[in-house]
Amino acid sequence: MFRHLLVPTDGSPLSQRAVVQAIAFARRHSACVTFFHAERHPPVPMDGAGVVINAHALHEAHERLDAAAHDILAEADALAQEAGVVADSVVLATDKPWEGIIRSAERLGCDLIFMASHGRRGVSALLLGSETQKVLTHTRIPVLVHR
Repeated sequence: MFRHLLVPTDGSPLSQRAVVQAIAFARRHSACVTFFHAERHPPVPMDGAGVVINAHALHEAHERLDAAAHDILAEADALAQEAGVVADSVVLATDKPWEGIIRSAERLGCDLIFMASHGRRGVSALLLGSETQKVLTHTRIPVLVHR
């Protein structure tokens, strides 16, 4: 049925539970998994004239974000390996994770996006929006939402 799952993860406890469930799902269906992490661009420290104040600090911030992303994905890869599931991982620098999720799933030929819902409700959901909701709204690829 499904052969290639894209599993976005941000390292949060809810996301980690979705990773575990996605691996179990993939194992049951003999599917492979690509774990995805959207790395946000670090804020750029600028002065009033629009000049970068400290390029070195910006580079260090990017390196820290990149290291954190790879740590999150390495943990997911290790869980998949333990379960005997073929897995790969992708990091994409983007300020719109939902777009990166969809773009990566399409580019990789994934036939299912398996992701967590952070379960925001009420005003916070309205104001903050939901990456999951945006993926559901904008993709034609089936999405399985784990809660």
